[in-house]
Amino acid sequence: MNITEPSFDEAEIALLRECLDSKWVTQGPLTERFERLIAEKQDVKHTLACTSCTAALHLATMALKLGPGDEVIVPAFTWVTSAHSAEYVGAKPVFVDVDLSTYNIDPEKLKAAITPRTKAIVAVHLFGLAAPMDEIKAIAEPRGIAIIEDAACAIGTTYKGKPVGAIGDIGCFSFHPRKAVTTGEGGAVTTNRDDLAARVRSQRNHGATGAPDPSIEPPGPWTMATFGNLGFNLRLSDIQAAVGVAQMGKLDRLLVERRRLGRRYSDLLSDVNSIGLPSGGDVDGHTYQSYVIRVLDGGRKHRNDIMRALAQENIQTRPGTHAVHRLEYYSKKYGLTAGQFPNAASAEDTTITLPIFPGMTEDDQRKVVQIVRAMG
Repeated sequence: MNITEPSFDEAEIALLRECLDSKWVTQGPLTERFERLIAEKQDVKHTLACTSCTAALHLATMALKLGPGDEVIVPAFTWVTSAHSAEYVGAKPVFVDVDLSTYNIDPEKLKAAITPRTKAIVAVHLFGLAAPMDEIKAIAEPRGIAIIEDAACAIGTTYKGKPVGAIGDIGCFSFHPRKAVTTGEGGAVTTNRDDLAARVRSQRNHGATGAPDPSIEPPGPWTMATFGNLGFNLRLSDIQAAVGVAQMGKLDRLLVERRRLGRRYSDLLSDVNSIGLPSGGDVDGHTYQSYVIRVLDGGRKHRNDIMRALAQENIQTRPGTHAVHRLEYYSKKYGLTAGQFPNAASAEDTTITLPIFPGMTEDDQRKVVQIVRAMG
């Protein structure tokens, strides 16, 4: 049993054929269509598709003009690029521990980490559960600190009824195969700010800033773009966007199925006292990109024993994610110790991501739960 499976059918094939028949396969009309669908779903003014969520986070830090001397607060339990995005522009990631009931950033510890050099907070909506945005905004806004929403796991996720990705200054989404919507690889930046959208649009396209001044030379076949920024080639192709458009057409159904499966796991495991379930935060808005449990007794060894037992039955699992401060690059560069953020370390050592995907049967879930119960 795979940990996840994308949902593909003839809809993707038809749109891929449409794209290939058009002969327009780089960024073009299908990318624009994909962007509009995301903007509508997330209730945001601007959506700009790009090559990955890593690219989206990099574009976000550039658009906010972060750089050397700036500090960017990042949860200590997250995928590495939440922190890498600060490093890309020469800023310093400052790690903050997480709340074990949500795996998202702990607002009290966030507040204690603010310094005069803090210029941005990366609010990660981990596993499809929204971060505590009211508390984060209450800390950030009076101090003029920007909020980057790392919504890699969170297409369709809501916080108190509001879609994520437009609550902070700028949002970043992933369309990796493990996400609810996939384009193979792909990402998007969302924002309601015109200035940030203009910078992202330029910087994902080599730094292009428009056409030359027509008063200097009239436009014609000789006209080429001007480049007032340093940028990159981070554009999504229409081939990928064709898959994304088809996937967005299924999103509501896919999210209903993920929520049903997530709640069923919780029901089936509710009486296993040795297992911690995802029950904190705004659970009503959770999209269960991943269903992550925590082994409460026995630590890493017991967790590994459960994962090994599942693997013996051909059931794929993985740990939740990294305690980033324990990774060699960050521990060496910043002199961080393994126990410095204990909740993040505990989460890395004791979490298990269980299989969850549309099409998963009741028998599939019962098989997973039976092993977890027996080993728990």
